[in-house]
Amino acid sequence: MLIEEIQSKVEESSVVLDEVRREIARVIVGQTEIIDRLLIGILANGHILLEGVPGLAKTLIISSLAAVFDASYSRIQFTPDLLPADITGTMIYNPKSGEFSVKRGPIFANFILADEINRAPSKVQSALLEAMQEHQVTLGDSSVHLPDPFFVMATQNPIEQEGTYPLPEAQVDRFFMKLKIKYPSLDEERRILDRMVAEKPVSLRKVLTPKDIEVMRQVMNLVHMEDKLKDYILHLVSATRHPERYPRLSALKGLIEFGVSPRATIYLARAAKTYAYLSGRAYVIPDDIKAICKDVLRHRIILSFEAEAEEMSSEDILNRILDEIEVP
Repeated sequence: MLIEEIQSKVEESSVVLDEVRREIARVIVGQTEIIDRLLIGILANGHILLEGVPGLAKTLIISSLAAVFDASYSRIQFTPDLLPADITGTMIYNPKSGEFSVKRGPIFANFILADEINRAPSKVQSALLEAMQEHQVTLGDSSVHLPDPFFVMATQNPIEQEGTYPLPEAQVDRFFMKLKIKYPSLDEERRILDRMVAEKPVSLRKVLTPKDIEVMRQVMNLVHMEDKLKDYILHLVSATRHPERYPRLSALKGLIEFGVSPRATIYLARAAKTYAYLSGRAYVIPDDIKAICKDVLRHRIILSFEAEAEEMSSEDILNRILDEIEVP
């Protein structure tokens, strides 16, 4: 297919996302970058880990997206006494018929908010992550498929760590992106104050349906990526594993315990294509990769004790890599 034909399809199918953004903006003040990243996760069929202090509208953002997409929505509050069956469901025995029937849990929805995922024990976290990966749940002796689309936004509080169960690195790696939500600006907070004090709750209009997401994914997959941009992604990933192979990055060798996994390579390419699609383009440019790189890779780099002693973060490492790897 010619690039002109793909461009026409991309423009035709992605233009409605501007309407989605406008509708969300009726409820959410600011946070445009977070909303765009969540749209990327939905379209790329990946799940998001969102880190931020309480009160930054994390719940409102995901529930608003579900309303605009006319999708089913579940909020699961993770607590230390939660059991896997509380999420996935269980088998219920009917004494009259002598048979077991499936009682589905809250995970059977299109959009899931896994609130404070690090509050629940590892068994519960594993049950959610298995469902995220396999898009199905095993109940009794049968497997039940989850609805499509199936999108999970998990949140965690970076401040309070007492009584929490941090996700193991291998499980964090399963999240498509890790986002950090920040405080609003003074002007944005004034608008929030005026809106929440003076206005009545806003009823969001349904702009798209879950079926539209699949159509958009098919068009997004047509977005073209040059081989030299694929090589650029490979070099960014390789630099986290073997910085000594790049003369200007050799100082990072002692700061990185483990580089990113091959999953990061795949996710970074998918995220870049989706970023281009959201921008209404039928082709990926280097700026797409650079814009989304830290969101995809920040939670996949395991720092050494030396880096922690120097108070360096994975983002500091990625900034160095993005500055030094030659852009095609």
